[in-house]
Amino acid sequence: MTIDDAVPATAATRELVAKLHDELIRWQLVVWTAGNVSSRVPGADLFVIKPSGVDYDALAADNMIVCDLDGNVVDGERAPSSDTAAHAYVYRAMPHVGGVVHTHSTYATAWAARGEPIPCVLTAMADEFGGEIPVGPFALIGNDDIGAGIVKTLSGHRSPAVLMQNHGVFTIGRDARAAVKAAVMCEDVARTVHIARQLGAPLPIDPADIDRLFDRYQNVYGQR
Repeated sequence: MTIDDAVPATAATRELVAKLHDELIRWQLVVWTAGNVSSRVPGADLFVIKPSGVDYDALAADNMIVCDLDGNVVDGERAPSSDTAAHAYVYRAMPHVGGVVHTHSTYATAWAARGEPIPCVLTAMADEFGGEIPVGPFALIGNDDIGAGIVKTLSGHRSPAVLMQNHGVFTIGRDARAAVKAAVMCEDVARTVHIARQLGAPLPIDPADIDRLFDRYQNVYGQR
């Protein structure tokens, strides 16, 4: 019996994760083999992530890696992403999170290199992030430190994105698609705020207005 037989949702999750990596290329959030998307498998203590160091053109459902929530490989012939431990930590600590994304997108990572949060000076930021995009601590790859930094920074924060100092962007979402959207929007506002600062000091938005914008976007905007 395969893992897909034992947990039918795994096959669909493999397909989803493979396809969502195309969005990282489409929105120019990654180069070469950097970056990753993962998704929790519905109804199981498992998640799917891409293999380490494999070209994006070669990613497909059948080479996605299935891991348990400790980051151990349950199914897959290749080594999982080097960020697997960070993703696993987030899933263990934040049960509401269904997807995690990591990128080194240019503008957002430039803010991370400065260790500087992106201030909430755009209505689009208020809508999507509910305030500034915060900075998480510097941490080395390979153990739980990055995951712990993500969780500590985002716990109690409305932002689904964190700029890990000297590293790059991690985003979370109720599902993997929402986490990808957050990564796209993070890069978009990072670029716009950077350009605004070349012209002078961006104008702040009143915190009460940020609250109203966030509530409207999260609870009224779009189709229900």
